[in-house]
Amino acid sequence: MKKPTFADQAAWAQAEILMQPVFIRLIDNLRKSLETSDWKGDYRETLVWDDDVSDEAKSRFALLQQELKNTRSVDRILELEDVLAELPTPEIIYELHLSHGDQVVIWDLWDLCYRICFQEGASGSSNGSSDPNPTDIPVEVDTTLLEDGDVDWIALDEKTKQIIHQMFAQLPPIA
Repeated sequence: MKKPTFADQAAWAQAEILMQPVFIRLIDNLRKSLETSDWKGDYRETLVWDDDVSDEAKSRFALLQQELKNTRSVDRILELEDVLAELPTPEIIYELHLSHGDQVVIWDLWDLCYRICFQEGASGSSNGSSDPNPTDIPVEVDTTLLEDGDVDWIALDEKTKQIIHQMFAQLPPIA
């Protein structure tokens, strides 16, 4: 997945305001849709490393991350964060795996967020493509999701529901 390109700092600032609320509404609305669907959903996190990162560095990163999750000492947490900051960091890809019987469909959650956050066509194809901005044309934030510089929660919820409806409409028929 390619990260979006922004025309200017103002567009980046608008996207920054929207992305966390978009992700929250996406997950909540996916949960609601899955409750009434025959499809089962499973969220997965995949780490994508640069080619030049050694297996040793990947292992060390994983061990430190696990220790960080299990540590309660503030001093140790700070120490682990300092060590992790010195290591190569993977890109984290969040996926929704939808399954019904032998059928599995995988959706990149960031791609879905981009389709919500940006104007139609700005985030790539509508078929779950993992390349949301193939031509490096700057994305345009969907400013209808903003009201006086804040999130318009009603507009955001409506667009999120629309994107999820389109997503489920593209799923193969259940055999």
